[in-house]
Amino acid sequence: MKWQGRRQSGNLEDRRGSSTGGKVAVGGGIIGLIFLAIQLFSGGDISETLQQLESQTQTSSGESRELTAEEIESRKFINAVLVDTEDIWNEIFSENNMNYQEPGLVLFTDGVRTACGGASAASGPFYCPADQKVYMDLSFFDELKTRFGAQGGDFAIAYVIAHEVGHHVQTVLGTSGKVRQLQQGRSQAAANELSVALELQADFYAGVWANHNKKYLEQGDIQEAMSAASAVGDDAIQKRTSGRVVPDAFTHGTSKQRMDWFMRGYNSGDIRQGDTFNGRLN
Repeated sequence: MKWQGRRQSGNLEDRRGSSTGGKVAVGGGIIGLIFLAIQLFSGGDISETLQQLESQTQTSSGESRELTAEEIESRKFINAVLVDTEDIWNEIFSENNMNYQEPGLVLFTDGVRTACGGASAASGPFYCPADQKVYMDLSFFDELKTRFGAQGGDFAIAYVIAHEVGHHVQTVLGTSGKVRQLQQGRSQAAANELSVALELQADFYAGVWANHNKKYLEQGDIQEAMSAASAVGDDAIQKRTSGRVVPDAFTHGTSKQRMDWFMRGYNSGDIRQGDTFNGRLN
C-alpha cells in the first residue's frame, strides 16, 4: 500500500512505551487464547467480556520507554490508513446527506484501559462503542501469521483497521444498537446469527473502503486482506483451537463468508449493497 509521506490524523493516540497506570487484563494462558478466538474483530458492546477478563488482573510495572524507530514507522503507517478511512467515510456520508463522526484509534502494548473496561494484547484489535475508539496491540499480527496462518503484509493491517472502523460506522448509523436490541431474549444460536451478520457487514464496509482507496493500492494488497479474512473465519479458528467446527457457535462468519462480503464491498463500493441481515433490521 502506498502510504509514505501522507498527512497524519489527529485522532490517533500512541500509548506504546507508556505505563498502563494500574491493573490490566492478563493475556496469557487459556483465558487469553479463548478470548482471542471468540473476540477477534469484535463489533458489539464488549464491556461485559472485558470486565470479566479484568477480574484476572496484574499490576503494571509503571515503567516507560522510548519508542523504537520501527514503532514510530508503524505509527505513521497506521495513521495514514486512519486518515484514508476518515476521508472516505466523510465523503460517503456526505454523499448520503449524513454527518460522519470520526473515531479515535489507540495503539498500546500488553494492556490498556478503555471505556469498555481493561483489555490485554490477547483481546486482539477491537472497537469500544462507549468511547468510539479502535484499540490495537500490533503483536496481534504476529499471532495472525504464526498461529492462524495469515499471509501478513501491510494491507492485512489496513484491512483490520478498516474492519474495526466499519464497526464504528455501524455505531454511527445505529445498526449496532438495533442488533443488540434484537439479540435480547433470543436463543444463543439466534443471537449468534445476528452477531455474524454484524461482523460480515463490517467486512463489507472494509471492502467499500478499499474500493474508494484504489489509488493507494499496490499489487498483492487485496490478496493480503483475503488471507487475513480467511484466517479469522470462525471455522478456521475453531479448527485450529479445538480441532472441530461448531456452526451454532459462530459469531463472526466462516472464512468464505468473510472473504465473500469483503469482495462484495470492494467490487461494488456501494454501502447500500451491504445488507447482511436480509432485511431483518428494517
